[in-house]
Amino acid sequence: MSALVLIIFAIVCFLIAYVTYGAWLAKQWGIDPTKKTPACTKTDGVDFCPAKAPVLLGHHFSSIAGAGPIVGPIAASVFGWIPVALWVIVGSIFFGGVHDFGSLFASVRHGGKSIGEVIEVNIGKTGKKLFAVFAWLTLILVVAAFLNIVADAFVSTPAAGSSSIFFIFLAVAFGYAVNRMNMNLTVSSIVGVIVLFFCVWLGQVFPLALTKMAWIYLLIIYIFAASVLPVWILLQPRDYLNSFLLYAMMGGAVIGILIFQPTLQLSPYNGFVVNKQFLFPMLFITVACGAISGFHSLVGSGTTSKQLESEKDLKLVGYGSMLIEGVLAIVALITAAYIVGPKLAELLKAGGPINVFADGVGNFLTAVGISAVVGKQFAVLALSAFALTSLDTATRLGRFIFQEFFSKDGEKEESIITNRYVATGITVVVGGYLAFNGWSKIWPMFGSANQLLAALALITVAVWLKNSKKNNKMLIFPTIFMFTATLIALVLLINANLASGNFLLVGFAIALFVLAVILIVHAYKALTSPPIDKKININM
Repeated sequence: MSALVLIIFAIVCFLIAYVTYGAWLAKQWGIDPTKKTPACTKTDGVDFCPAKAPVLLGHHFSSIAGAGPIVGPIAASVFGWIPVALWVIVGSIFFGGVHDFGSLFASVRHGGKSIGEVIEVNIGKTGKKLFAVFAWLTLILVVAAFLNIVADAFVSTPAAGSSSIFFIFLAVAFGYAVNRMNMNLTVSSIVGVIVLFFCVWLGQVFPLALTKMAWIYLLIIYIFAASVLPVWILLQPRDYLNSFLLYAMMGGAVIGILIFQPTLQLSPYNGFVVNKQFLFPMLFITVACGAISGFHSLVGSGTTSKQLESEKDLKLVGYGSMLIEGVLAIVALITAAYIVGPKLAELLKAGGPINVFADGVGNFLTAVGISAVVGKQFAVLALSAFALTSLDTATRLGRFIFQEFFSKDGEKEESIITNRYVATGITVVVGGYLAFNGWSKIWPMFGSANQLLAALALITVAVWLKNSKKNNKMLIFPTIFMFTATLIALVLLINANLASGNFLLVGFAIALFVLAVILIVHAYKALTSPPIDKKININM
């Protein structure tokens, strides 16, 4: 089958969903552009910083995309391209999009608070504390997995590593120019994108060849700094400029597919059991960010809600970003389905799923006159830049959650444990330690934790909507399905890691399972009890 048919079908489905289902969700939930957002009422120049819709879309999409929609679909392609494609399309529209839109909206209406804080208001303090532990453990797995993925990408393509370093300095300069020198955003963006591509060229001229171990240590230093610096100086401008990289890469890949018209060589369906893995639940866990991701709720409620300038941008940023990520996941699937056999195994061994994706995109870009080598290097740079964004965002979120957990109500002064440098350091050290296990061992555990996190965010939003006397029926089936799939997957992973003697990951899995079950009980009681007016935030 031609990949052209698949990519066009997916894009049409996403466009229709955005215009129809996205608008219906906004109407059902009562999106109100006249309400002032937390970014405007709590502006502090560090975390609460109003951003224009294009800038915020860039930040949010850069943060949630990362390597997730690349690694997941490629790893899940062992089941065949049809089940992966169907889950990406259906999941993005009815699961991930609803999850992202709802969690961002809930955070905005709760003063820009995290999902954990939303749980405290609507479910109780115990639920908040349990969720904080669960979310922090999940973010540790995010840090560990993405440290591996980025390091592998930089080892396989040294030019991408050096370009990324140059790009960090560009982001800082851009952030200072726009936020402190008040330079025009359009003019700054044009100059920034030109310099961005100059950084790409510089990377080709000065490739930085380091070992994987060295890259991991350098990345640990970077994410520590990115977590403690004000959001306007690095995180926000880097994510915004990053979005142009990914849009260019995605646009080039889609156009390349339209012209190149590759044929899907992979079998449409390889059976329910493949390599001792069951299609259910492992397909829905492995695809992860390509269809639904709990990490998105942490990003939406942790950083994005603090930068939303108007509620009119909620649909674009919350729902639209997930659909764009769905397109990226379909492109990733096509690269794996196009490159099969020994070459696929060789590419995976040399640089992981990003290497597979980049090789496929490089081949597709030859259709528009770009050499396969340059196209591949550009794809690796774009994806590693986004994986870095997920890394620094995950670290910052881990710091937020760690501080929230140990902060006492009404306490204004921070303690040693809630100090942002200490909280960041603990998060980085634990995530860095786990990183040395390799991405292939961590990814299934991350997928399970991530999807359980999504289920918990879904049920939290459902409880809040019920307390707000708004329609929450669109959340019920996704919640039940994700809880069922992820709890079963955790049991399977516990058995698998016990057999292989990886007791650290066994401990993670057991902790996640127990925390999830307790949270389900608390959330179910809140969901089935009558709405309590005092639980409803004043800004509903």
